[in-house]
Amino acid sequence: MAKEYLDKLSSLINDLNIESEIDLPIETKHFFSGAALYVNGVICASLSPAGLAFKLPKVEVTKLIKSGSAKPLKYFPKGHVKKGYALFEAPELNKPKQWKKYFLRAAQQM
Repeated sequence: MAKEYLDKLSSLINDLNIESEIDLPIETKHFFSGAALYVNGVICASLSPAGLAFKLPKVEVTKLIKSGSAKPLKYFPKGHVKKGYALFEAPELNKPKQWKKYFLRAAQQM
């Protein structure tokens, strides 16, 4: 299952031309049942059965969650909340270009 998410995340990053806008090394890797984008060796986004998650500034994460646009990231129902991440469930229902701004903001924190 992780390969499916790795392929989807890699394709999304390629389609959005993310690599050309980030000056640091980027890499996608699989993990458990999903995939993650690493910038300069640090994870900044993930795609999993839970949805598409971005590591963003705390203020922005709080705002997105309070508005109902995103949810706190938990990889397992009884797992702990991953602080600093905004989770967008069912990302395939939105246009891919919507995600570009979040990829870039997440990468800028690295």
